[in-house]
Amino acid sequence: MHSGFLARALAAVNRCMVLIGMVLLLIASCVLTYSVFSRYWFKAATDWQDEVAVFCLVGAVFLAGAWVQAQRGHVGIEILSSVLPPRVERIRRIIVDFCTLAFCGFFAWKSWTLFHEAWVDKMTTSSTFAPPLTIPYGLMASGMTLLVVQLILQLIGHFVARKEA
Repeated sequence: MHSGFLARALAAVNRCMVLIGMVLLLIASCVLTYSVFSRYWFKAATDWQDEVAVFCLVGAVFLAGAWVQAQRGHVGIEILSSVLPPRVERIRRIIVDFCTLAFCGFFAWKSWTLFHEAWVDKMTTSSTFAPPLTIPYGLMASGMTLLVVQLILQLIGHFVARKEA
C-alpha cells in the first residue's frame, strides 16, 4: 500500500473524527447545561450526566488527537525550531516523533488491553447509571491508534521527503 494513499485515507478519517469530536463536545455542553438547570430550577439530581459528559469529552479529545498531530498542533517548543540549523532541527523532529510514537504506541496497546478486559468482564462504572467502561476505553484506544498511524506516516515522511530532495 502506497503511503500517499494511506496518508489521504487517514486525513479523511481524521476529518471525520474531528466532526465526531465537535458533536461530542456539543453533547457534553448540552448535558452539563441541562444538569445545572435541572438541579437549580427543578431540584432534580441526575445520576447520568457526569459520566455522559466525561465519556463525550474523552471521545472528543482522543478521537481528534491524530488530526491535531497532522497539523503539528500539539504543544511544542517553537524557540528551538527557530534557532536550530535545518539539519539539526530535522534530526530533533525525528527524535521527538519517534519518542512520541513509542509513548503513544504503549498507550494505545494499554488502552486496547483495558478495552478487552472491560469487554470480557462486562465492567461498568460504579454509579447507579453504570454505563459500560468499554465506551471510554474504546474511544481512548481508537484515538490513540489513529495517532500512532499518524505518527508512523509522519516518520516515514521525514525519510521519503529526504530521498525526494
